Amino acid sequence: MDLSPGVLILCSLICSVAGQVPAVSIEPRVAAVRQGESVSFRCQVTNGGQRVQLEWRRANNQPLLDNVKIGPDGSVLTVANAQPGNQGQYRCTAVSSAGSNSANVMLNVKYSPKIQLTPAGPLQVRVGDPVSVECRATGRPRPTVAWQRQGSTLQLVTEETNDVNTLKWAAIRPEDSGVYICQAGNNVGVSEAKVEIIVGRLLGAPVASVNTAEMTVTEGQSVTMECQASGFPAPEISWSKLRAPLPWKHSVADGVLTLTDVGRQDSGQYICNATNIHGYSEAYTQMEVETPPYATCLPDQVRLRPGDALVVQCLAHGSHPISFTWTRVGRASLPAGAEATMEGKLLIARVKQSDGGAYKCVATNHIGSSEALAKVIIKA
Repeated sequence: MDLSPGVLILCSLICSVAGQVPAVSIEPRVAAVRQGESVSFRCQVTNGGQRVQLEWRRANNQPLLDNVKIGPDGSVLTVANAQPGNQGQYRCTAVSSAGSNSANVMLNVKYSPKIQLTPAGPLQVRVGDPVSVECRATGRPRPTVAWQRQGSTLQLVTEETNDVNTLKWAAIRPEDSGVYICQAGNNVGVSEAKVEIIVGRLLGAPVASVNTAEMTVTEGQSVTMECQASGFPAPEISWSKLRAPLPWKHSVADGVLTLTDVGRQDSGQYICNATNIHGYSEAYTQMEVETPPYATCLPDQVRLRPGDALVVQCLAHGSHPISFTWTRVGRASLPAGAEATMEGKLLIARVKQSDGGAYKCVATNHIGSSEALAKVIIKA
């Protein structure tokens, strides 16, 4: 039976002592994992008497995410390929006719810092201008942030407010020209971002900038990338793609590049080039196109004799992570002895005549799902 995220997962346990409110515990009670790792929690009922039902929820009543699965007997909750959104409390509740009881578990998901600079640069400024660059760093645990000038190990004095660390000049000087690096680190990893500041260079030379340095979009969407450029005379703006031509479905008008019906092959770095008689300037946008899975079975038809081993691999192209679920068409469950692995394999060590039929693999990611069929023929 297919279960959507957030649906209560119920199991029944038969306990030996009647009439008691169930006592519930979870092991472990607290867990901390890095992004991409997996973790499992087991809910145990030590008494409770008659029939007891177990249910798993998030403590904030939000639905369980797609990468959260419940084991066959309902007592084990597994978070596969943990993401920051999985962080929080999970509650296991045992319910019987005598009453109910709950236990909570806390999951912490740690991830390396991510940095956003505002403005992204390069910055061309006049001597004496006030200049400030904000570095916003996110991560878990909360990262420490420091600024330094490229070529120097000295930490610069900055202003810090919440998650924003700001590098400031009240009146910038020519010798302040250079590349400045914001570095953020925690016990998971270290990230850095650079900004170039140009003081007093030719005022007529172009300085190009884009509205976003990175974007993630879904296959089939329309995308716009805006490029602006200062300079005199007014620079001419053109767009290109790194190591590839621009997608066939594109248009450029007033510095805005528009892509329609994007596909996975359109991922990459897009370059805005601004040119006038004084020089040129480039700015970059990195676009990643996420795609739903496309599932196939290998082989899609297999002929076996009783006692042979069945091995069918479900393959899927698309944005990761991708999870796989096997079911038997027209049946409530897989045959006894069948095993479905996280990598998409369906295994039966020794098939029986009754194991013949159609088997369905469903591949799912955060965008959508796809299914493929494998036909198993057992010949006497």
